[in-house]
Amino acid sequence: MKKASDILQQYWHYDAFRGEQAAIIEAVLSQKNVLALLPTGGGKSICFQVPAMVMDGLCLVISPLIALMNDQVENLKKRGIAAATINSTLSFKEVEFILNNATTGIYKFLYVSPERLESRIFLAYLPQLSINLIAVDEAHCISQWGYDFRPSYLRIQSIKKQLPKIPIIALTASATPIVQTDIIEKLQLHDVAIFKQSFEKPNLSFSSIFAESKINKLVNILQKVKGSSIVYCNSRKHTKEVAVMLQQSGILADYYHAGLLQEERTMKQHHWIEDKIRVIVCTNAFGMGIDKPNVRTVIHYDVPDCLENYYQEAGRAGRDGQLAFAVLLYNSMDIASLQELPNIRFPSIATIQQVYQSLADFLQIPVGIGEGIYYEFDVFTFIKNFKLDLILTINTLKVLEQEGLLFFTESVFIPSKIQFTTDKNTLEYFEKNYPQFDPIIKCLLRSYTGIFDHLTTVFERQIAKSLKTDVQVVKDQLLQLSSLKIIEYIPQKDTPQIYFATNRAAAKYLHIHQENYFARRKAFEQRVNAMLEYIRLNNDCRSVLLASYFGDNQVKNCGICDNCLAKKKTPLNPEEILQLEHLIVDIVSKFPHIYLEELLEKIVCFTKEKKWRVIQLLEEEKKIIIGINQQVQILSS
Repeated sequence: MKKASDILQQYWHYDAFRGEQAAIIEAVLSQKNVLALLPTGGGKSICFQVPAMVMDGLCLVISPLIALMNDQVENLKKRGIAAATINSTLSFKEVEFILNNATTGIYKFLYVSPERLESRIFLAYLPQLSINLIAVDEAHCISQWGYDFRPSYLRIQSIKKQLPKIPIIALTASATPIVQTDIIEKLQLHDVAIFKQSFEKPNLSFSSIFAESKINKLVNILQKVKGSSIVYCNSRKHTKEVAVMLQQSGILADYYHAGLLQEERTMKQHHWIEDKIRVIVCTNAFGMGIDKPNVRTVIHYDVPDCLENYYQEAGRAGRDGQLAFAVLLYNSMDIASLQELPNIRFPSIATIQQVYQSLADFLQIPVGIGEGIYYEFDVFTFIKNFKLDLILTINTLKVLEQEGLLFFTESVFIPSKIQFTTDKNTLEYFEKNYPQFDPIIKCLLRSYTGIFDHLTTVFERQIAKSLKTDVQVVKDQLLQLSSLKIIEYIPQKDTPQIYFATNRAAAKYLHIHQENYFARRKAFEQRVNAMLEYIRLNNDCRSVLLASYFGDNQVKNCGICDNCLAKKKTPLNPEEILQLEHLIVDIVSKFPHIYLEELLEKIVCFTKEKKWRVIQLLEEEKKIIIGINQQVQILSS
């Protein structure tokens, strides 16, 4: 048996493990159940991929995102490791083909989406699979108290019953203590070994900046800090607007969101990774599975709704260990929007029923059917036809997802599929009479086994590369072959989709577990309040607050966040403190409810750092209070 360190060197070309990786791998090889909490960039995949390579048999990996599964499978293949994925975009025949191969020991890794775990075909093949390890990626998705609860993850419990002696490794980058406990309970991880890598990021400087003009502040930051950058926005419209404004300021930028075509997204992503563009302005659809070590700044132009998302996205900066900056820009409108979020995110039960009924009417799904089917879904036509609000509709769809009724994906990439519909004799005759199609027919037959027997996933770009021609030429020829009844060709889909996990119910009988629903709302309110606390934090270390939120209470003051730096730069003598205190109290007395930014502007002859320090002292002494809308009031004279 090879050593784990040998596997690491041979396939990943690393000389040594990082952080807790070696200890986690040793626990897995000892057949222990493991919960691994590794922050973004902590190398989670190595923790299950290396031990699985050491052991005989197949590693079953459960992951929620099709794009992430595809990326990991492709990365494994590039390392010379056999892997495959089963998800809801594959046909029955394709799934059967992959599972047949898996029973013969061809693959070392089989990635499966959670909704596939209880499918009849998977359960039929399960006893024949020599599974050595179950890896549950993004394990926080199993907890309804987490920020990304996915009911399909609860299906993992049934696999645990089928494979009681197989160890499980659950991995996550963002789980609060209550979610950690829930993961262990839901996955029934008895005698579990828990590994928590420190949430400290010693090279990452966190800051929260109040800015009435966010674009001016953004340009200012990017001019001061050179290097690659990610700018996160909450809406697709914002990404394009901000990218254009950056371009007008002479900064090489582009935008990215899930509404773009797959090929366009891939191109933009590669241009940023290869430093052909400096700044990518994006929604949170960007970043998952991307490891670009030299990102110098991650700037949130809009405020995220929870610290889990913020920490994960901010953690994409400075993975090379060099100094990097995570900057959150906000204004009074952001604060007000955050406070209103729980009402918007959790619609009334009557609203949920109304949207569900409208959706069924729009997709023309009768009561009692729909389970397991993808429906193309143009959300803008839907809200226009039924006179619905977009935000309310999206949030209602998320509720229906959490209830396990359906799944809405803004961009599901379903690859093209082909099957030959003629017999081999007819095909031979056709090739003689239509020689222009001979190269592409031979390419299909050589590249895709089983293409005569069932619909098979194909990639036009790979075919074009093999034939040394343009992708559009390949697509045109495939359409022609389809019209001539030689093949059945289903072009790829790259549009929003609704997937019904259960048959459509009558709206008035729609099952919403109300107790859990309102409990999730309360948990969401707590996450929003934690985000507000982080934004408003003006004295304590931001790194300490972030780490403690995830249950890591060992982190010391970082010395490089905005609050730590403000303390370092502010040597104040008693006379200055007294003078500034009188000045601040006098201004606030004359201008009740003055905004913080206005107060700072009215104080002259002192540095901004000194003004900030005295304001913080007065707030600590409860002489003034700064409201969530950044208004300043006197509490005592």
